[in-house]
Amino acid sequence: MITISAFRWVPPFAQGQVRDLRVRWALEEAGLPYRTRLLQQGDQDKPDYRALQPFGQVPIFEEDGRTLFESGAIVLHIAERSEALLPKDADARARATQWLIAALNSIEPHVMNVAVLALFYADQEWAKLRRPGARDFALHRLDALAKALGDKPYLDGERFTAGDLMMTTVLRIIPDLVTDPRLTAYVERCTSRPAFRRALDAQMGDFKEAA
Repeated sequence: MITISAFRWVPPFAQGQVRDLRVRWALEEAGLPYRTRLLQQGDQDKPDYRALQPFGQVPIFEEDGRTLFESGAIVLHIAERSEALLPKDADARARATQWLIAALNSIEPHVMNVAVLALFYADQEWAKLRRPGARDFALHRLDALAKALGDKPYLDGERFTAGDLMMTTVLRIIPDLVTDPRLTAYVERCTSRPAFRRALDAQMGDFKEAA
C-alpha cells in the first residue's frame, strides 16, 4: 500500500494548498489507493522523519521499501505508472514532463515570492516596497503562460497530463494573480475533474478531523 505523509493540521490559509494535495491528486487520477501518515506539529523535525525527508516537509511517498520526497518527483513517479497522467507517445510524455518542470521552475518561485511577502512580511516596510515588483514579475510570467496555453483546453492540447496537474496546483496558490480569462478557465477546467475533488476533500477531511 502506498503511504504519503501529510500534516494533521495547518493554519486555515494553508488548508487546500499543502503539497501533499498534488500527490493525492496524481494518485486519484492514476486510480492507485493510498493511506496517509499524518504528522503532529514537530513530527517533521524528528530524526526518523528527517532521515526520509531532509528538509522536514511533506509529502513523502512510501511503497514497498521505496521512499521519495519532493512533490514533483513523486508526481512524475506516479505518472510513469498511468497513461492518465503521461501519454504513451515518447514526444508527448516529454512535453508533459516539460510543463511539470515549468510549473515548478518558471512559475511557482515567482508566485510563492508574492505569497510569502503577503502572508509573512506584510507589515514590514521592505516587503511593502518589494511587493509591487514581485507581483509585476509574477504577472509577466503568467501572461507568457496564458499565451502559451492560448485557446487549447490543456497545455499540450486536448488531453490533461501531469503537467496540467502541477501547473494547476501552482496557479491555485494566489487566485488573485490569475486574471487572464484563458487561465481562469483552465484552472476551473482542471479543478472540476473528479480526481481533484476527491483529493481536495481527502486533505480537507484530515484537517477537519484534527480541528
